[in-house]
Amino acid sequence: MSKAKKSEFRPNDYVVYPAHGVGQIVSIEKQEVAGFELELFVISFEKDKMTLRVPTNRATEIGMRGLSSPDVVSQAMKTLKGKAKVKRAMWSRRAQEYEQKINSGDLIAIAEVVRDLHRSDDQREQSYSERQLYEAALERLTREMAAVAGGDEITAAKQLDEVLLSRAA
Repeated sequence: MSKAKKSEFRPNDYVVYPAHGVGQIVSIEKQEVAGFELELFVISFEKDKMTLRVPTNRATEIGMRGLSSPDVVSQAMKTLKGKAKVKRAMWSRRAQEYEQKINSGDLIAIAEVVRDLHRSDDQREQSYSERQLYEAALERLTREMAAVAGGDEITAAKQLDEVLLSRAA
C-alpha cells in the first residue's frame, strides 16, 4: 500500500477504529487548535452514541482502516472453526492479551478471542470478565461482518452463531 493520502477515507465510508470498532465517517471538518488549522474526520459510532474526531493526517498512524476485505472475513471465519488455544497463563495475563487483540482492530485477532472464549451450553461457566471480553470481541466481529456484507447485524450474528455451534458439535 502506498503512503496514506488524505483522500483515502471519505464521508459516508465505514471505517474501523482500533479501540472502538466500526464507525462511519460523517464529515471532514477543519478546526483551529492552538493556532494551527487541523483537518478532522468526524466519525460516528451510532451503536455507542459516540462521535470521534480524528486528525486526517494521523488516522492511518492511529490504526484506522477501511473495512476488511471479504477474504479477511472468510479467514476470520476459518479462524473461528479452529480449536481453541488457551494458554496456561494466569487469567489476568490472558485477559490482558485478549483485550489487546480486541483493541488491535485486527479482525483475525478478534476472531481468535471469540474462538478461545466461546463456550457451548454444556461447558463450564464463564467468569464475568471472560464473558465481557467474549461479548466485546463477538460484537466487533459481528459489526464488521455486517458492514462488509452490507447487511444487518442480526444476519451476521446468525452466521457467526452457526459457525460456533457447528464447531462445538
